Amino acid sequence: MAIRKVGVIGAGLMGHGIAQVAAQGGCDVVVVEEKQEFLDKGLKRIDGSLAKLAEKAKEKGQAFDAAAVRGRISGTLDKKSLADADLVIEAIVEDLEVKKKLFQELGAICKKDAIFASNTSSFPIAEMAAASGRADRFVGLHFFNPVQLMKLVEVIRTDKTNEDVLAQARAFGEACGKTPITCKDTPGFVVNRLLVPYMAEAMKLAERGEASIPDIDVAMKLGCGFPMGPFELTDYVGLDTTLSILRGWVKRYPNEPAFRVPVLLEQKVKEGKLGRKTGQGFYTWQGDKRV
Repeated sequence: MAIRKVGVIGAGLMGHGIAQVAAQGGCDVVVVEEKQEFLDKGLKRIDGSLAKLAEKAKEKGQAFDAAAVRGRISGTLDKKSLADADLVIEAIVEDLEVKKKLFQELGAICKKDAIFASNTSSFPIAEMAAASGRADRFVGLHFFNPVQLMKLVEVIRTDKTNEDVLAQARAFGEACGKTPITCKDTPGFVVNRLLVPYMAEAMKLAERGEASIPDIDVAMKLGCGFPMGPFELTDYVGLDTTLSILRGWVKRYPNEPAFRVPVLLEQKVKEGKLGRKTGQGFYTWQGDKRV
């Protein structure tokens, strides 16, 4: 695999996990943030995650060199540190214009053969690729939360993505311990195209009073074998994130009947009940545990 140095922009919920699995895969990783406090928080999360992995390995009588992995990760506030990166992955706020501006900036900083990737869950990869000035070397690399545990990565190609770039992106996903799947640049790719409308339909079911929120969740867990029901899952993902995805799809594809925004979701977000991250959504949370 030609990818040796990886830049990850954003040390938040997704970014810190991507940085960690890339380092576990043997890459040198530079994490870039806008503010030192955000960078420190992301690196602290990585430290905690690596400590847990080391403890679990010890319990099983296995070896896990957390120090070696951590030693491959550095942090900075300077994007110019990515000038010699082989792959740069964006994991910042879900705002298309902000992402496009970032890739335009990176296009002038990074070496010409660097591969650019976005971890977006919903925005068109082609638009960011065009902004970067190197559409042939651009892919989507959509990891899933929590990145350290979830085994899937969606590798999204556009009509202009170079075949070798696609192959390198898939190889990188495998090096990170993931199973890569390839799909075209379509709304929501594979997982979210199926999942988000399902979550929205569950909310509409509750809005109509046809079943309670807990009963809907139990039905999907016991009836379909899902680990979480749609409401618990929405809390975990973030109600604001889910709303942003649906609003974006409705705006771009107004005639698609599957893309509709539930009133219940809008109400919760307006009240500041965003799910797990705020401690209150459809359920009450203490950290990562549902009360």
